[in-house]
Amino acid sequence: MKDEIRYAVVGLGHIAQTAMLPAFEHAENSKLVALVTGNPRKNRELSERFNVNAYSYDELEDAFEKEQVDAVYIATPNILHREYTERSARAGVHVLCEKPMATTEDDCEGMIRAAAANTVKLMIAYRLHFSDANRHALRVAQSGELGELRYFGSLFGLQVKEGNIRTRKPLGGGTLFDIGIYCINAARYLFRDEPIEVVALTANNEEKRFSEIEEMTGAVLRFPGERLAIFTCSFGSADVSEYDLVGTKGHLRLENAYGYRGELKCMTSIDGKKTEKVFPPGDQFASELIYFSDCVIRDQAPEPSGKEGLADARVINAIYESAKIGRAVRIKPVPGENRDDGHGRNLESGQVLDSVGHVCVL
Repeated sequence: MKDEIRYAVVGLGHIAQTAMLPAFEHAENSKLVALVTGNPRKNRELSERFNVNAYSYDELEDAFEKEQVDAVYIATPNILHREYTERSARAGVHVLCEKPMATTEDDCEGMIRAAAANTVKLMIAYRLHFSDANRHALRVAQSGELGELRYFGSLFGLQVKEGNIRTRKPLGGGTLFDIGIYCINAARYLFRDEPIEVVALTANNEEKRFSEIEEMTGAVLRFPGERLAIFTCSFGSADVSEYDLVGTKGHLRLENAYGYRGELKCMTSIDGKKTEKVFPPGDQFASELIYFSDCVIRDQAPEPSGKEGLADARVINAIYESAKIGRAVRIKPVPGENRDDGHGRNLESGQVLDSVGHVCVL
């Protein structure tokens, strides 16, 4: 049995350079052995910095063979996730793919089929599933201390510069695919359920940098049990990253909820008693590497799987459709979608983490 999984990182944008590549130093069962990108300058610079060989996108399969790659981390533009997942799967290489999994349900389903047909593991890189603060929030939510959960509210905003890949619609850019997905995923996991209806608006202040996409999106998601999740995400606001979960007995608030730098602060108010818990910064990227590699080594199915990525893509596209047509859009249920059997036990995903952080929650 292997005790170390050899990785190629495909796509060397901001998240790969600033977070994932350095994370290998903290992931004892994961080794970086190859870089793959379409930018020769990045290849040269990062190859020297991390002391591994670099390849072009056309050389992907050659890189897998020459470097004896076991798994790949895909951080290409969103629109290319399916292509590189399918190429990797055909080569027998396990896939850790950045979110969003893809921009269409068809692409998500194609990626799931490719992984299954080639007997490789597919995990979507929801790094917050490895955040101590978010795990704590989920435990509080499921403990019953907040009472019956009634609504979720979130704000996530930042300033995105003109020309940033996030603003390129042909490459899969847009507020929902980049940052709104965090709000959607958080609501789904905290409620442990799937939205059945959405209504949304997009707004654009006509700045040149937003010529291809919306500047902000606001949405209301209706969940079973007449629960609501409300969020706004923006590429043109001051930095904000927070969510609130309100039940019949209490209220939970998480600040810096979606960040991977700096401390996170969770505050609860339950029956008039207020508490505050501060979580120091941690390497969420190393944690997800360790977990995925462990799944490969132990031959276990990873979570969050492709089904989780597909679920978020369905909601995102329903939100965009609602904003386009100006009315609510129903989301058809998918068999096996429920997260809970009524007794707090998971059916599909969202399993409880053990003491070392294996298996994901939120």
